[in-house]
Amino acid sequence: MRAVKTAPDGYVCVVRPPNRSKDQNALLHDALTDISKQVEWKGQRFSVVTWKRLCTAAWLRETGEAPSLIPALDGNGFDIIYEHTSDLNVAQMRALLDWVMAFGDQNGVTFGKLGT
Repeated sequence: MRAVKTAPDGYVCVVRPPNRSKDQNALLHDALTDISKQVEWKGQRFSVVTWKRLCTAAWLRETGEAPSLIPALDGNGFDIIYEHTSDLNVAQMRALLDWVMAFGDQNGVTFGKLGT
């Protein structure tokens, strides 16, 4: 309260849930690494980064927060625009982790570091 009362003109105070934890981020990357090593999707294998984007976009669609599909600025295809996982709060990250784990389970992934 003191910081709010003494803040200089133009400062902004934001109250929001905490961002995802480092442990949650590590769990997500462990799960995505396992998926990238074990899942072939539509005849292709993807990197951890691509799986992160695919899973985040699919999870967002399921939660009604659909990412935007926008024609690429250079005219080559489309780009998917959505928020980064670093911007997710703890509860959102927990939901994304649950989604990723369910996807892995449905696709026969054995999760190494996660113990499932």
